Amino acid sequence: MSTIQARVSIQRPVEQVFAFYRDPANMPSFLGDVMASEALDSATFRWTVQGPLGIRVHSRLRVTEERTNELIRYETIGTPGLSAQWEISFATGSMTGETEVRSKMNVPLGKLGIAALALMGKFPADEQSANLHRLKQLLETGRVTDTSYAVAGKFGGA
Repeated sequence: MSTIQARVSIQRPVEQVFAFYRDPANMPSFLGDVMASEALDSATFRWTVQGPLGIRVHSRLRVTEERTNELIRYETIGTPGLSAQWEISFATGSMTGETEVRSKMNVPLGKLGIAALALMGKFPADEQSANLHRLKQLLETGRVTDTSYAVAGKFGGA
């Protein structure tokens, strides 16, 4: 596996940021290629992701660890050895009401997996940073203007 990391500071209390991120229904509002997300139970949800050429793919994800207001770990459910894993950590920032969010993604098949994604026009490091930036915009301003590394037209852009 290869690990990709990103981070952002959000001017909202950690409890608000954690609760928003933990609700699967909120994910399409800031994740660039997630078109829909539905909870199947308290720890499992299903994403509809739009990939290259407009192809939509469904995947199931499972929360594997959760510490309220601190950490969420989840992974795709499917073929062993080919599951992607995410770790989202939340910490009180240096300023009052600020939250530091760190995201780590483990890409299956390491550098080969990253290269395969790049051939399809997906760049996990850039996508992860853009997703966190959109989360920040949404929680601080109530709207998303960053359309980078997102499905065309999803956030009002071209």
